[in-house]
Amino acid sequence: MLYPRFVASHPSKSIRVVAALVEREGRYLITQRRPTAVLPLLWEFPGGRVETGETDSQALQREFAGRLGEAVELGVGDLISFVSHPYEHYTVDLYLYQCVFGDPAAPLEKRSVNAFRWVTSDEFDALPFTPADEASMNQLLGLGDG
Repeated sequence: MLYPRFVASHPSKSIRVVAALVEREGRYLITQRRPTAVLPLLWEFPGGRVETGETDSQALQREFAGRLGEAVELGVGDLISFVSHPYEHYTVDLYLYQCVFGDPAAPLEKRSVNAFRWVTSDEFDALPFTPADEASMNQLLGLGDG
C-alpha cells in the first residue's frame, strides 16, 4: 500500500489541452470519444493536446481538423475558461476558447471521434462528459468553481 500513497503525494504530470466552444443558433458543438480512447465514449468540446512548439490556436486548428475534417476553417477567439483537473496519472490543464467557423455551411466529418452533435446547454446534463469538460461547463454555467 505504499505505492498509492507515493503517487498521491507527488505532483502529477501536467498536460496542456485546448478545446473549442463553437455555438450556432443556440447549440454547441460537442464530440464523443472513440470506444478505444482513454475515457471511452464520453463527450467533450472538440480539441486536444498542445504539442511542443505550438500555440493554442495552432493546436486547436490541428486537433479540430484531425477530429472533424479540414473543410472547416476554425477562427480561434478569446479564452473563456480554464480548469485544471487531476486524473489518476496526470493533470489536464484545459483551456477553452470561443471559436467560430469561417464558413458556417462547411461540412463536418467524423474522423477520430465516435460521433459529434450540436446540443443546447440544457442538454449538457443528459450526456456523460469527461470530468475536465464537465468542470469547464460548470464554470461557464456558473455552477461551480471548476
